[in-house]
Amino acid sequence: MTKKQTKRIFKIVFIAASLGSLYFVPWLLVKAWILPLPDTIQEQLDQAVGHGFEGMIVYVDQAGKSPQYYAAGWHDREAEIPAKPDALFKIASISKLYDAVAVTKLVSNGRLSLDKTIADYLPELVGRIENAEKITLRLMIQHRSGIPNFTDAPNFWAAPTGTYEEGLALILDKPANFEPGEDYEYCNTNYLLINKIMDDELGYGNFQFIQEEILIPLNLNNTFRSLTEANIEDVMSGYHVGYPHDLKENDYGMHATAEDVGTFLRALNDGSLFEPGEQEIYASIYEYEHGGWVPGYQSFANYDKDLDAVVIEFYSTTDPKLYNWNLSEIINNRIIKILKRQKSS
Repeated sequence: MTKKQTKRIFKIVFIAASLGSLYFVPWLLVKAWILPLPDTIQEQLDQAVGHGFEGMIVYVDQAGKSPQYYAAGWHDREAEIPAKPDALFKIASISKLYDAVAVTKLVSNGRLSLDKTIADYLPELVGRIENAEKITLRLMIQHRSGIPNFTDAPNFWAAPTGTYEEGLALILDKPANFEPGEDYEYCNTNYLLINKIMDDELGYGNFQFIQEEILIPLNLNNTFRSLTEANIEDVMSGYHVGYPHDLKENDYGMHATAEDVGTFLRALNDGSLFEPGEQEIYASIYEYEHGGWVPGYQSFANYDKDLDAVVIEFYSTTDPKLYNWNLSEIINNRIIKILKRQKSS
């Protein structure tokens, strides 16, 4: 999920509350909103666990201060292992920031073009994806392609696809949701295709390119392509309301520590990640913050310009109606308020 989506959800919930429609708003959200602001971030994490999150991790990198590490709740509930601030976490769609940087670098060195289309890069999809001749790489990066989202397929998360071909099959020959460039709709299919385009151009898996161009230069030694490359004991357990089992062993893509994500986000926002000319390309195509969601795991990579602070928040509990996503947004906002109050005091 993007910040735009989360703000929209958050706004809807509290407009409903302000109009007196509290019957439709979970009281836990209202309670979390109106509780007195704690004095410290650790107290806010402890309060979040009291709201029902099994575990939480926060990393703060504020200009002029040493990085701060926080954790609360469980790393593994069944084994009764307390939460660890250096645990690995499924970062889900935060990985799109890394993809967008990789595309930027490939565009900068002339290997990809933002104005070429699906028809140019994946001609076999002409006639299988509507408007393939009009959908450019730029539109896919920006979620303005109109392609249906393959993860919206019925019961997708009960048995997620494991390959490019399986994911693509869920949307082939389906009508577009809108004309390319005419609207915005967050769509994981865009990045499924972008990763395929990068793989084809490189001649090898694009995560190797991400390692060479992003992870190694930033010394991000705790960021992994998938669960298969990580030590599973280092991965924080994840839980989904209504599902009784730990979701740690489900492989949903990139895993990283909060510190590694924070280091990346700092370099993304201050421009040190880019070679000359690349930052201008990136700024024209994608954003500088992101959220991520897969069953059992919610993640947020945020940058507050006023504080010059990177704040990474990991929550190890999700629910079918996204109430916990809304609750996370409230807690994230309160963490920023605590940091601002501490700065002014």
